[in-house]
Amino acid sequence: MHVPTLPFVVALVASLTLQAEAGSELRTQNLELRTQAGSSVLSSEFSVLSSSSAQAASQAARQRSKARPTKPIRSKEKTPPAKLPCGDLLSFEVLLDRQGFSSGQIDGTANRNFRRALGAMRSARKIAATGQPDCETWKALGGDTADPAIMTYTITDEDVKGPFEKQIPHDLPEQAKLTSLAYRAPLEEIAERFHAAPSLIQKLNPGVTLAAGKTIKVPAVLPFDAGVKPPTPGSDIAKAGDISIEVSRDESALRATRSDGTLVLFAPVTTGSEHDPLPTGDWKVTGVQWHPSFHYNPKLFWDAKAKDTKATIKPGPNNPVGVVWIDLNLEHYGLHGTPEPGTVGLTQSHGCVRLTNWDAARVAALVKPGTPVKFR
Repeated sequence: MHVPTLPFVVALVASLTLQAEAGSELRTQNLELRTQAGSSVLSSEFSVLSSSSAQAASQAARQRSKARPTKPIRSKEKTPPAKLPCGDLLSFEVLLDRQGFSSGQIDGTANRNFRRALGAMRSARKIAATGQPDCETWKALGGDTADPAIMTYTITDEDVKGPFEKQIPHDLPEQAKLTSLAYRAPLEEIAERFHAAPSLIQKLNPGVTLAAGKTIKVPAVLPFDAGVKPPTPGSDIAKAGDISIEVSRDESALRATRSDGTLVLFAPVTTGSEHDPLPTGDWKVTGVQWHPSFHYNPKLFWDAKAKDTKATIKPGPNNPVGVVWIDLNLEHYGLHGTPEPGTVGLTQSHGCVRLTNWDAARVAALVKPGTPVKFR
């Protein structure tokens, strides 16, 4: 079993070249900033103008400024997104989620996961693909007659009493020292309950302190409770026909489909990396574990530290595999949740199929031992 722990590398290179007048020398400035796995390296090289060249350039600049009026500098304001002809992005996300087309973490933006969910819905409803949240799609979702996309929720004592794990270390052996992998704060718990990005909850409730008794605005979706085990197959959805699961590496998506071809659930997933590619083939579910412990074996991780030893990490929504583990007849591989829902479908994993906790719970409610799972 593999867990996503990726070092991230961000490189920023800026180059500025100025040519002064009157035969002055070339000035070039190069700046490189690199951060990797929390460390930073800053290097810079400067080739500057000679003193006489700098004076000549300065004098020429003053003469030019006298020759023409100076234009006022306008502040660069962020351009608001264009208004949609029907509905809005947040409402589209909520309606898609309600109807089984998950865009992962709801944030009110047209990100990659949203576009994939939109495309899957149009394909399932046999609507010509445009790639845009247009009026035809809005009407197909019942947008004009649907319940509002935003509802109110009153925070309870249970929501804020915890226990919370405010500081969760990055290294897995260090996580093993914690008594649980609980939510970090009420904001994280409430956001996950309503399938939302914490930033969206804050945006919908500016200046509001999350305290018991407070009423807040949240996406109007079926609430997810990390403490409640998903229903076993036998629900109305599962009764309609046997379910099969298909995971697409190219789409970064999972589909749960009935035997008659009806799509029951579409959800974004993270599926391996170049070090741990998704093993294509036909597999089967062998079991479902709710609130699993995670057994860390550094031998299975290409990026494990040499000093790492085996460790067991306690259950919880911030456990490396989230709230549920769906085991397959493929050693070390499974479908599971995640402590980082905002990265699903957008980053890489250590080979397994990672979903948001609420989508993983949805899948767990549909499958049983013997359910076919295809990786392609």
